[in-house]
Amino acid sequence: MNGAESLVQTMLASGLDTCFANPGTSEMHFVAALDSNPDMRCVLCLFEGGTTGAADGYFRMSGKVASTLLHLGPGFGNGWANLHNARKATSGIVNVVGDHATYHLRHDAPLKGDLEGVARSVSQWVRVSPDASAVAADGADAIRAARSNGGQIATLILPADTAWNAAEGTATAALPPAQHRPSPAQIEAAARRLAEPGAALMVGGPALYGPLAETAGRIAVRTGCRLIAPFFAPRIRRGAGSVRFEQLKYPGDLNAEILKGLTGILLVGEGPPVNFFAYPGKPSTPEPPGCAIDRLCERGWDVAWTLEALAEAAGVDGSEAVPRHELALPDAPAGPLTPEVVGMVLARQLPEEAIVVNEAVTAGAAIWPQMDMAWPHDRINTTGGSIGQCLPAAVGAAVACPDRRVVAVSGDGSAMYTIQALWTMAREGLDATVIVIANRGYKILRGELANLGVERYGRNAARMFDIEQPELDFVALAKGHGVSGRRVTTAEEFSDALARSFATPGPALIEVALSLS
Repeated sequence: MNGAESLVQTMLASGLDTCFANPGTSEMHFVAALDSNPDMRCVLCLFEGGTTGAADGYFRMSGKVASTLLHLGPGFGNGWANLHNARKATSGIVNVVGDHATYHLRHDAPLKGDLEGVARSVSQWVRVSPDASAVAADGADAIRAARSNGGQIATLILPADTAWNAAEGTATAALPPAQHRPSPAQIEAAARRLAEPGAALMVGGPALYGPLAETAGRIAVRTGCRLIAPFFAPRIRRGAGSVRFEQLKYPGDLNAEILKGLTGILLVGEGPPVNFFAYPGKPSTPEPPGCAIDRLCERGWDVAWTLEALAEAAGVDGSEAVPRHELALPDAPAGPLTPEVVGMVLARQLPEEAIVVNEAVTAGAAIWPQMDMAWPHDRINTTGGSIGQCLPAAVGAAVACPDRRVVAVSGDGSAMYTIQALWTMAREGLDATVIVIANRGYKILRGELANLGVERYGRNAARMFDIEQPELDFVALAKGHGVSGRRVTTAEEFSDALARSFATPGPALIEVALSLS
């Protein structure tokens, strides 16, 4: 047994059985070890940002840690942006990163870089295995770290000789440490504050779906407080029967309106609301002046225990009538495609229990209100704001939940960041429908320019905002990656394309050409 074999067997013994991989030369012994252990599912991604985004989507929908396999500093760097999103989502990921053999590092080979420095910039846990005998224990520690605090980024750097040299035995990851909890006195005080006028409960993480969302809803009803969800929710339950949250928006001015009148915000599993960017003459946070922010339970703390304790302190008895979204499918629209029409068609066609991955950066404001009244589904959002997450996260979600249709809704600019994920969908036969909203530009940037007070712009700015000359052909791009594609220009065509996709196993792409008039 060599070091790589001891690591793979440690992963399997610890319940980690999925690896999203983009390997290179330094990882060949790890590849061989994966090959000799067929219980490990290996999913090849053609870009490192695909591996990290897929591992993130996998964790969000399964609650299980997956590993990535990356190649040296440049490979890790290519995966950095989606690790940033994963960290903001408190997703658990184990990155296995091959490095040069320990004795080769001093020669400053072309691919040598500050791998440990890059890894530490986005990982909560980083370790370099010093020799083959340490690899199994280091791997077990990495898995434990990734499962800690609700989910963390753990990066294990594996020099090539620690993978190929002889090792003895495997290890099993210990249970993660107990999550931090607020004190009983803090719980009692929080329950009293929620019953005061102008109070709100803002929750995140696992409190946005499943039983904990129900508990949060009951607390809000019992105390009379408002119930708020963040805009970039890592995963949130939406559609018929789901708990009705007031969800924050992208623009800070809209959030200021939503939060107007609040005297206090109690946070459970979520940080304080903050505007996405700074703007001249405007505050950085949207809450009204004098509104008290109470961080009762930080991200990574024990959200489940905190909500249950808070419910008991508030007197929740299960009789509370929690406000819910109701099924209210819109009438069938006709004619040219606008964002509103896209939302109406998608709401009518969405299968029950679908997983929707959201990176509709500008069109989303008109799409998602329609979807809230569709059949029940889970929605994944781009938590860290780093675009290019949608298609890889759809891969991970589909691997995690093979019995559910995944619907990835992306802008055309965002889709181009990680278009290679289409190939992985085709190879793995994933039931994923990719909807590319084609408005032929980074439209969000036009609005941001106006927000910063720039009212006029010329040729150079326009050419940095527009995706034209030449025009992208997503149907051709899909075909080139082994995925069927169709371009639609009307509501009727879009409805037909969705119905065909949802009725056909495997991936499909629909390019939605918005009416720009």
